[in-house]
Amino acid sequence: MGMLIDIHSHLDHPRFLPDIDAVISRAKAAGVRHIVTNGIDPRTNRICLELSRKHDIVECGMGIYPRDALKRGLETGTSPHQAADFDIGEEINFIRQHKDGIIAISEIGLDFVHGEDQQQIEDFVSMLRLAKELDKPVVVHSRKAEERCIEVLEAEGMKNVVMHCFCGRKRLVERIVKNGWCLTVPTTVVRAQQFQDIAKNAPLTQLFCETDSPYLSPFKEQRNEPAFVAESYKKLAELKGMTVEDVAQNVYMNWQRMFK
Repeated sequence: MGMLIDIHSHLDHPRFLPDIDAVISRAKAAGVRHIVTNGIDPRTNRICLELSRKHDIVECGMGIYPRDALKRGLETGTSPHQAADFDIGEEINFIRQHKDGIIAISEIGLDFVHGEDQQQIEDFVSMLRLAKELDKPVVVHSRKAEERCIEVLEAEGMKNVVMHCFCGRKRLVERIVKNGWCLTVPTTVVRAQQFQDIAKNAPLTQLFCETDSPYLSPFKEQRNEPAFVAESYKKLAELKGMTVEDVAQNVYMNWQRMFK
């Protein structure tokens, strides 16, 4: 097939450090043509940029994830990322300086697990305005902040939006579709009814497939990796009553329309 796209991964993650070359080789063997690896802070942005320079199928997205969420992840040991004590203005300038090396502003968004946070919203708006300035799509995460995230995107007049691993209610999915934005089908679609419903009901012209690797593996107790994005395509084809080849061609057209 050779036309698969993993629209969202984290190849910078320490779990990929021992065998990243083999991970890329397996992705190629599985028919993956593009992998978007996404930074969320200064350290990961730089790693993603280097990975995209080294591997021909890897594309770089740079972004800033909510800084308080990054800090909590470091403090609790649930995240390998650095604390949130960097200067967002300096990082925006770094991204601006490397605009020709990136394909999207990603991963950005809101994370209200511990309540709504005005600083998060301000940072999010800064990243959205950077995306408009650089004419880049955005890939957005909304954790316990789905409706607020949509409101901010609408207020900023965003057009080229991918809602990564969206877990909001049906009416919010319908709002995303009405806005002309895209949704993703993560590899957990093989067992997650919510993602199956999104995949079945959203127009194919507004869907991408993703792994979010090393997270969200379709195979229990196994690290996820970009080669496994094929599982999303298979399930999407089943739900749409199409061949995998036809689904892959349609999703590739979405890629060309938004990212090229």
